[in-house]
Amino acid sequence: MGMTMTQKILAAHAHLASVEAGQLIEADLDLVLGNDITSPVAIKEMEKMKTNGVFDRDKIALVPDHFVPNKDIKSAEHCKCVREFARKHDITNYFEVGEMGIEHALLPEKGLTVAGDVIIGADSHTCTYGALGAFSTGVGSTDMAAGMATGKAWFKVPGAIQITLTGKPSEWVSGKDVILHIIGMIGVDGALYKSLEFTGDGIANLSMDDRFTIANMAIEAGAKNGIFPVDEAAKAYMAEHSSRSYTVYEADADAVYDEKYTIDLSTLKPTVAFPHLPENTHTIDEVGDIAIDQVVIGSCTNGRLEDLKIAAKVLKGRHVAKGMRCIVIPATQKIYMDAMEEGLLKTFIEAGAVVSTPTCGPCLGGYMGILAEGERCVSTTNRNFVGRMGHVSSEIYLASPAVAAASAVAGKITGPEAL
Repeated sequence: MGMTMTQKILAAHAHLASVEAGQLIEADLDLVLGNDITSPVAIKEMEKMKTNGVFDRDKIALVPDHFVPNKDIKSAEHCKCVREFARKHDITNYFEVGEMGIEHALLPEKGLTVAGDVIIGADSHTCTYGALGAFSTGVGSTDMAAGMATGKAWFKVPGAIQITLTGKPSEWVSGKDVILHIIGMIGVDGALYKSLEFTGDGIANLSMDDRFTIANMAIEAGAKNGIFPVDEAAKAYMAEHSSRSYTVYEADADAVYDEKYTIDLSTLKPTVAFPHLPENTHTIDEVGDIAIDQVVIGSCTNGRLEDLKIAAKVLKGRHVAKGMRCIVIPATQKIYMDAMEEGLLKTFIEAGAVVSTPTCGPCLGGYMGILAEGERCVSTTNRNFVGRMGHVSSEIYLASPAVAAASAVAGKITGPEAL
């Protein structure tokens, strides 16, 4: 029986000739990730294990990004815990304020994630690195603790859904629209504990930033991971960002998939997920007249340079609507610097937006953009659950940077072609 791309990676890391869906395995880890919310829990659990230290100081990444710069005493204590742990164990990849960024944008940028890796992170959007052909998935803090101590983790080998992408997306359609379309099509539990495996000639028409966005939100369809083939674009990205060697895995011709879908990218339209689930999708022409109070452009989903360029293209020479709050958050310090050097930050500020240091803040209702009772926000983040960004009566509409920027100008949900 043939194996999928994910199954081949897991088999190799479990030192097995083959694996099949449902099989329990123990696999070696290439990277263990934690942030300022999840790491303190893992650190306390690891202390209970009474281990001699971490399995490999070079294969642990600690990224304070959710409440930094510290928003209050509690967040300061969390970051202090992570900082002291990193110092005690001489963790190579600890990223302090000033060199940090949102973890899932920062690690690929730093070259810490490459094709063929097995990566766990105590954050559900760790699945982002599938864009580079890695198996990466979110775990609980206890699993993170065990991973830091032993360099291994238990997995149930996932089944798979194959999604074949064809065609070329139109100008204002991005990776965010692709993944929202998929989630709307199969539902938030449509890929529960399965691997979303992307294939097809349409992938060549998606940038690496598009692919990071799509893989990032695989979890919103319930998937264990999302993964792309390692093509020339992925190889070029790794050559630019990483000095690590990597391994390319390809699915067998007779690999077993539980379901198969084909999506023609040329038929997609800008898509918006209405409250209160990412599956509640509507194309931009179906939205209607919905006034909004705030726009957030950023996050581990859409805070990369390409996202900021698209938003700036829409905002250039325009101004956000009177009374509108538009918050732009570059995902890493490098992206912030690149955006500054390209004049994007000037465009945002002249348009009436504010630009923040890298942070996850508003995405999880932490800070830097909390919603009050009854307020509506168009956000490029990944979740729109009840109370996700603030008051339980507030509403979040998930969209691409292009739609978010256009909505900030219009004061209501709209696409850039309508401006």
